[in-house]
Amino acid sequence: MVYRVPQKCALVLALALLTPVAATAQIAVSANDGKSALNDGKPQMRSPLVPDSVSIIDLNQTPPKIIGEVAAPASAVGPPTSVAVAKDESFALVTGAMKVDADGKKVVPDNKLSVIDLKAKPPVVSATLEAGPGATGVTINPAGDLALVANRNDGTVSIFKISGKTVTPAGKIDFGAANSGPCAIAFTPDGKLAFVTRDGDNKVSVLKIDGEKVEYTKRDVGAGLRPYGINMSPKGDVALVADLGLNNGNGDDDTVSIIDVKAKPPRTIDTVTVGPTPEGMTLSRDGKYLALAVMNGSNKAKAAPIYNDHGILKIYRLKDKKLTFVTQADVGHWCQGVTFNKDAKKVLVQCMIENEIMVFDFDGKKLKKSGSLKANGPAGIRIADK
Repeated sequence: MVYRVPQKCALVLALALLTPVAATAQIAVSANDGKSALNDGKPQMRSPLVPDSVSIIDLNQTPPKIIGEVAAPASAVGPPTSVAVAKDESFALVTGAMKVDADGKKVVPDNKLSVIDLKAKPPVVSATLEAGPGATGVTINPAGDLALVANRNDGTVSIFKISGKTVTPAGKIDFGAANSGPCAIAFTPDGKLAFVTRDGDNKVSVLKIDGEKVEYTKRDVGAGLRPYGINMSPKGDVALVADLGLNNGNGDDDTVSIIDVKAKPPRTIDTVTVGPTPEGMTLSRDGKYLALAVMNGSNKAKAAPIYNDHGILKIYRLKDKKLTFVTQADVGHWCQGVTFNKDAKKVLVQCMIENEIMVFDFDGKKLKKSGSLKANGPAGIRIADK
């Protein structure tokens, strides 16, 4: 008996055979600071200096592998959200908060924003723009047509328009307080609001966005001492803010605050103690897990009473606007950024002293170290948002 494929099914099959099947891309972008070092807990310039760089990491490989690198300004000063990756992974934005001065003797604030063309072979810096002094946290809005940069030494947020892979300056938001220390920024999923942490005056400021128009609403939320990193849940119901506490690591256990974004006005509704100096933070793309790179005194002098010979990677579960502890693992010293891969089965942690990006497997219950990547001064890392 001859079985005849219905005409409609045959057409669908033919189209499927003609359409190339591409592997789902999955990369992380690491900004690496070749200037910064610690000498028994004291910040100093690295000797010899190493050029700042940006590494492109293939997360589809097991273990992940660095597949490209390009020279570009980067800095360990400021939160490790100094990288933003376009949804289609065609380009990345990387800030450089500090640079070596003309005499080559110290680092001073810088204002650079680099546009990295990730599709070029090899990747290239396609544009170098200016934000404000101490340009640090950078984020692209969900629509992909706007980027904001927090300028820590200027008390401002720079606005950039995006068209394709072209990025152009579009003004600034001035908080009217030069020492407010804007750090990191998170958009709501609808792109109508953005939250900016300010570690200089202990505030989280709310911005209102209408197309290319960005306004400071004058609404500020309290979220601990020196609010630093921030992540927005995919549902847009809460924002999570990590604080650095008094004197940026004096041994106190610091916190993550939960901001109810839907409340009118937005407000902090809960706080969880997480350990000394949660430098890096990231939510999994499904919003179920929060990863924290907790400094744990690993960046202090060895004789200091608050010194510990390792940092900590901590995982928390986010459910019903509450955080509950899941698991943790020891990591290296002075660890900066942290990111999940897209399905949250891997976690990457940047450790400055070891010049290493540590890779952990995560099964929803436990962490297991499974790989290691070498990079000079890994200081900021990100994958593309949904």
